[in-house]
Amino acid sequence: MKKTLMIILCVTLLIGCSSSKKELYEHTDYFVESLSTEYESYGLTGLNHSKTTENGLYKITPLGRLINVKILEVVENDEYEDLKEDLKSHYKNDKRVNDVYINQGGTIMIDCRN
Repeated sequence: MKKTLMIILCVTLLIGCSSSKKELYEHTDYFVESLSTEYESYGLTGLNHSKTTENGLYKITPLGRLINVKILEVVENDEYEDLKEDLKSHYKNDKRVNDVYINQGGTIMIDCRN
């Protein structure tokens, strides 16, 4: 019985995490695309364009030709490292993205500068 409950819990957590990442990718993909089609730059105050995932886990803000991704919960640095690697993998074949890195402020930046 305990083993079955543990398996159900693990599957539920995996499904929840993957759907929140899916929404995060949808938002970041939108900003990457818009920087190649609609906007030359979002300027220094891209706050008007910020998006937050429905579950409130991520906030995505374009700044100039950079896209800032912030985890809205208090997490260890490993969480940011994992997210950075996930985003790097997601954009590895996208010529519009130069780099994905953790900035000095501790958030993740997706670099779309020319």
